[in-house]
Formats: sequence, structure tokens, C-alpha cells
Amino acid sequence: MNPYAGAHGELTGLMIMRGYHLERGDVKRTKVIIPDSAHGTNPASSAVCGLDVVVVKSRPDGTVDVDDLRPLLDDTIAGMMMTNPNTLGIFEHNIGEIAKAVHDCGGLMYYDGANLNPMLGKVRPGDIGFDIMHINLHKTFSTPHGGGGPGSGPVGVREGLEHLLPNPRVIKIEEEDYDYFKLECSDKSIGSISGHLGNFGVMMRALAYILTLGRDQLKWVGPLATLNANYIKESLKDVYELPIGGVCKHEFVYDGLKDKSTGVTTLDVAKRLLDYGFHAPTIYFPLLFHEALMIEPTENESKQTLDEFIRIMRVIAQEAKDDPEMVKTAPHNTPVRRLDDTQAALHPIVTWRELVADNQ
Repeated sequence: MNPYAGAHGELTGLMIMRGYHLERGDVKRTKVIIPDSAHGTNPASSAVCGLDVVVVKSRPDGTVDVDDLRPLLDDTIAGMMMTNPNTLGIFEHNIGEIAKAVHDCGGLMYYDGANLNPMLGKVRPGDIGFDIMHINLHKTFSTPHGGGGPGSGPVGVREGLEHLLPNPRVIKIEEEDYDYFKLECSDKSIGSISGHLGNFGVMMRALAYILTLGRDQLKWVGPLATLNANYIKESLKDVYELPIGGVCKHEFVYDGLKDKSTGVTTLDVAKRLLDYGFHAPTIYFPLLFHEALMIEPTENESKQTLDEFIRIMRVIAQEAKDDPEMVKTAPHNTPVRRLDDTQAALHPIVTWRELVADNQ
């Protein structure tokens, strides 16, 4: 339970992966295979862990290209990181073949749990070949996309890797009359990766969400997240470019507006959404498409909210044709108008005093 966030969970899992190989004296395994559609934290976590990244390409349907993967597998591979479904919201149907190939070369499979919610009640990651994973409690079990933090990224492992989990760990002791728990530290562990046992408040929020739903209703999280995403996808694909069709899982990606002649970009659409009271979805990710617009409605949005979002997205698509400058200069109704993104990143003004002085 120690990691403070999903990326922290990734780092912890990779440390376990590396510890597994070093423990066996397999020091050559210094590379991690990561799909080109992966979250950016995957290569970042690998680099922090001292591992080299090897990129595997995606097929036109968005899934991992197994033919591109096989030549990459040798005795220098520590493992492979995957999100399933991937960042396009597509289930990796070749996951069994991929896991076997990685295991056959001596590597471990790491599951990035960022996209876990459509799998709830349907799939157990261990059953499809993963050895290590983290769960984004702050995302899957409470707040869509984490709400900006704080987070929690607990890590789970298959049997045989438990001794590498970070210190301290909670151990359950079963007695004849009663059970109790104690803290334990192991000299075989990868060490301590947080002050104590992670973000307690986030864990409590996740537990409250789980208990509120209950065992039976929790199994509906995956199907409802999938239903909501497909409902939006099918409702807007006539005005927004859908590069990969078919059934998605909890999220999907448009490649901007279908009518490219207006000059209205995905950034413009996202800014205009703010004028209508909607928080903009993730944009320009994954990097597989030039005008990527990722939409992830989650399981707990009402049909009324989904229908209103669909309506507004259609309004913006029409505005792009009738009055493109209106969209290109959005937002218009927010306290702060459109910023110079480059200057905001390189030279942010973060103090109230400076802001007031500039206005004067």
C-alpha cells in the first residue's frame, strides 16, 4: 500500500522487477519493453529505475504488434510494461501470446493499472499473464483521472515475488481464537519507498467507494464504464474523426474534428468546452494521432450528463463550420482567457502580488 501515486507504483513495481533479476544474478537484464501507445510515466519510471526503454510498435488497429515484439526479446530484457486495455481503450487480445513470449525469454510482465476500471468484474490480471501491477486507487476506485491528486498506487505481485515488496508491510497473523496484524520489515525487500504506508486518506476514500457499491454492484463498474464510452463514441463519430472503430472499453480517442478545413484544432475544441461548463478531456495523447482527443466518461456518469456532453460537442462542431474564430479564441466565459501556453510553461506567474502588479 506504500506508493503515493500511480507513477510511484510503476517505479516500485519496476524496482521489484529489477530486484528479482539481480537476486538471481541475472545482471544483463537492463531493458524494459514499452508500447509506443503507453502512458508517458512508463518510460519515465523506467529511466528513474535505471532501466533502458525499448519501444514496440502498434498495429493499425492500435494493439501491440507481436511481429515487431519478437525480435526484441533476448536475455537483456527485464520485462514488459503494458496497459490493458491500452490508451486507445482497446483490449489487447493477443495478451496471452505476448505474456508467453516475454516469459519464455525470462522477462516479467508489468501491468499498468491506470485503465483497470473496465476490467473490474471481468478479468483478473494474474490470469492473463501479469506478474506485477499497480492499482490507481485514486482513479479506478473513486475520482475520474485522479482529480489532480493526491493519489495512491498500491502494488500487487504474483506468488514468489512477495519478499521483494517494500518495507514496512502489514502481515496478518491467524491465531486459534483471533487474528491480528503487525508491521514487518524484511532484509530481502527492495527497501522503503515512502514515509510509512502511503496516502491513508486516499485509501479510505477508495474503501468507502468499494463498500458503498458492495460486492455485486462493484462488478458493474467495468460494463458501465464500457457502455458509457461506446455510447459517446458512436454518437459523435459523424462529426469527429474516429481513427479506430469497433468496440472500445472505458475510453476512446478521436483524431480531432472530421472537417479539417475549418482549421479548428483539438486544443480549440477543449478550450471551447470550458465555456459550456465541461472540463476538457485529455488532449494530444496518445501520440499516435496528430489531433488526439481522449474521452473517458467513467462508470458513474448519468445518461443526462452524457447526452448534454454529446449535445455540446455537436454544437462546437457546428460552430467550427459557422464561426471558426469563435472556437479558435475560446474560452470566452472563464475568469482567465486563453493563455500563451509556451510562456505559461516557461515563465509562469504564480504569485498574486506579481499578477496585481502586472495588471497595474
